[in-house]
Amino acid sequence: MQTRRNEFDVTNQVKTTDSIAVSNEICKIYQELYPDPNPDVLSQAFGDVSRLYAGKYPGYVSCDTSYHDLQHVLDVTLAMARLMDGYERAAHGTEHFGERLFRLGIITALFHDCGYIRHVKDTRHQNGAEYTLYHVSRGARFLEEYMPKVGMPDLAGVAAQLLHFTGYEVPVQQIKVPSLAFRLLGNLLGSADIIAQMADRCYLEKCRERLYPEFVLGGIARRRKKDGSEEVLFESGDDLVFKTPVFHRSASKRMDETLGGAYRYVQRHFGGQNLYLEEMERNIRFARTIAENRDLSMLRRKLPNTNSESAPAKVEETDRPAIAVA
Repeated sequence: MQTRRNEFDVTNQVKTTDSIAVSNEICKIYQELYPDPNPDVLSQAFGDVSRLYAGKYPGYVSCDTSYHDLQHVLDVTLAMARLMDGYERAAHGTEHFGERLFRLGIITALFHDCGYIRHVKDTRHQNGAEYTLYHVSRGARFLEEYMPKVGMPDLAGVAAQLLHFTGYEVPVQQIKVPSLAFRLLGNLLGSADIIAQMADRCYLEKCRERLYPEFVLGGIARRRKKDGSEEVLFESGDDLVFKTPVFHRSASKRMDETLGGAYRYVQRHFGGQNLYLEEMERNIRFARTIAENRDLSMLRRKLPNTNSESAPAKVEETDRPAIAVA
């Protein structure tokens, strides 16, 4: 069996750094579910998100967050399509999404992290990672303006709310959506965001080299407590890798309890197998081995780069002030 390639999905067949390859795969899923509708709206959304991340979308600079890059977006969107496909095929005697909500799910997945992209008029922030704590709200505002451009103005408000299933600005139970169908769609979106990134073949290398610098810039690496003292959450990229198994436990609890176990629908898409969970568990076993041996030399996979500009230089934890947390 061929070794999984760094730029490919969990099936080792779809190149997740190639927006056309991912778009073609998702349009194939879409047309198998709904033979009559035309997938032009999906193609438009893929083109728009590619332009946004490349700095060719009016009003925005190119993506400069090297972890939350275009590959991550495409990987999450592919996982979202598979989850929705699994649900549609399993929904015997229950409400189906239908092609319009499927399109909504794909569009929200494509733009779920667009809040990291800086506006051309922004002179205050030097890197999109500085938006970490409120990037979901920024993305929600973008979607409210974007949805009419793809002929779905009536779903603009819902799309904005669905983005919050991927973040922590609003507790999932407090997100306001019109019906249970939209809540399930949100649960699938939040699940796709978790399983796609944690099943990435280079997940641990990306945590070390790319996610930690974003945490520093975004005020996530350390925090100030109520008593005024400072708590260091992640000392370095190495420390982030060592603590990945702990994060996996909290992510699993979020998927099972907060997001209602929606990740299981992907098994129907794969004919009973959950390739995402298998790859996640493989990464976590590897992380445990690294942590037990304190040996980061095991991380040797070459990271793909989908940003139009080179990744930002590494930053030290002292480069940004600690964020105050209530």
